[in-house]
Amino acid sequence: MTEIEIKELLSKAQDPDLSLDLRSLDFIKSVTLNGNRLKLDLGLNNPNNPHTEDLKREIIAEVKKQYPDISDIEISFSQGITSHVERKKSNIMPQVKNTIAVASGKGGVGKSTVTVNLAISLMNAGARVGIIDADIYGPSIPLMMGIEARPAVQVINGKNKLIPVIQYGIKVMSIGFLMEKGQAIVWRGPMASSALKQFMSEVVWEELDFLLFDMPPGTGDIQLTLSQTLPLTGAVVVTTPQEISLADARKGYLMFEKVNVPTLGFIENMSYFLLKDGTKEYIFGEGGGKKLSDEFNTELFGEIPIVTDIRKCSDDGMPITLSKPDAEVAKIYSEISRKLINKVNLRNVESKSEELTIDI
Repeated sequence: MTEIEIKELLSKAQDPDLSLDLRSLDFIKSVTLNGNRLKLDLGLNNPNNPHTEDLKREIIAEVKKQYPDISDIEISFSQGITSHVERKKSNIMPQVKNTIAVASGKGGVGKSTVTVNLAISLMNAGARVGIIDADIYGPSIPLMMGIEARPAVQVINGKNKLIPVIQYGIKVMSIGFLMEKGQAIVWRGPMASSALKQFMSEVVWEELDFLLFDMPPGTGDIQLTLSQTLPLTGAVVVTTPQEISLADARKGYLMFEKVNVPTLGFIENMSYFLLKDGTKEYIFGEGGGKKLSDEFNTELFGEIPIVTDIRKCSDDGMPITLSKPDAEVAKIYSEISRKLINKVNLRNVESKSEELTIDI
């Protein structure tokens, strides 16, 4: 029995959520055969799916049926992430599976805070994650991630390449690393766009499941540069409940639609303030994210309350999802990351099926 034969056998095992086989999903992470002992590390769209144990029993039964000499079979399941298959993306960032823009139509909605906490929640779920701080004029990711180091430079094929800074297990690149503290960026649009392109093509990202782009406010040069340079897996649009924020979030959604980038979901930030007696005070209004979700038939990933610890942890350079993983807010982010993974896997599977149909 060989590894190839085992993978062929696993082509009959289907992910309980996605109804596709583990081999075509590239969810066979490792196969270790040592004598009569077989160890499999497999990915699933949701390792906590109630049918996971049924799948394990099916695989064990099939292995023993085909290879009765195998007496000891160990199977572990972890988070599986499908890849956004796109030729142009593969040329620019071949080792990055999915690129996600975290955006809004305006400033002040807590988009960068959402980005760092979402990144850590995705990592906690088992994903390999990176962040590009695409807010060239107002980079805040270094502060929120507590990073003071500068990226190293490595010569690859005769060219200087930047090595992203790794903090808390997240790979990060920001213009803030290349500036003196307190220095302001006074660039015209083309220079800012050029810097963003360099972060994509001249940084050694290596293997990542998700690369999050913390986008600047608005729908200008940076947004267009990103969408035209790198085909994105999708966007996550952040809003607050108030009407003025919803108006700008709509513009963000429509901008991505015009450049053929799907909005995967909305996140409503600053949804409410939780009083000591448990009462929710809706400072900025109520139900704005749900209104957008219904209007555009796009999922509302979650509603994040106003919590003092979110601000404090961000100022301290250790996001709340890392410093207080048992906090209610951290649990909300965990659920948001779960929904994002599910949406990305489903869309990638659909896109792959469409591509196969076109090729046929």
